[in-house]
Amino acid sequence: MDDRDARRREQHKRRLSWMPWLYFSLKPRHRGWAEAWQREVQARFMELETIEIAEGCFVAPEARLFAEPGRTLVIGSGSSIAADAFIHGPVVLGRGVSVNARASLDGGVGGIHIGDGTRIATGAALYAFNHGLAPDRPIREQPVTSRGIRVGADVWIGANAGVTDGVTVGDHAVVAMGAVVTRDVPEWAIVAGVPARVVGDRRQKR
Repeated sequence: MDDRDARRREQHKRRLSWMPWLYFSLKPRHRGWAEAWQREVQARFMELETIEIAEGCFVAPEARLFAEPGRTLVIGSGSSIAADAFIHGPVVLGRGVSVNARASLDGGVGGIHIGDGTRIATGAALYAFNHGLAPDRPIREQPVTSRGIRVGADVWIGANAGVTDGVTVGDHAVVAMGAVVTRDVPEWAIVAGVPARVVGDRRQKR
């Protein structure tokens, strides 16, 4: 491989890191080197952190994955994690989950569980912990609580949306761009706003 081809391959890797859905439709001439590259990337993460990665996944080397003992990160088969995504366990991603660029997931103590086929868009933030607000002490000294977050299967969490601790998002729901979810979302519901409220039902969309 000459220098020009090497530079093109590095650029191709960057493209995949920021748009990992392209990895799953690579042409045969790219499939071999891309799969070898991913084996190296994923092995490095699993060596350094308490991470389990199933077959057929894509993990950008620029992702920020942290999973100390007791805070395991489990990545289901066919899932993808893009560049600059931040994930701190305990977190479980089901099969075929995508976590796009600059999304943030922190499992606190209660953990985050994401169902199969769910899409988490760029800049979305899921934080499974909260600080107390008592007026007798500074925020930095408040007790931290963590109930966990559960997101069902086939959910779309839009760009820059937020999901707070203790929330369950039902299967097939949609969280609109920029929404802040502070209460449970029913299955099939479309929610939007701050705080998020139900504005529609996917089953009524044609």
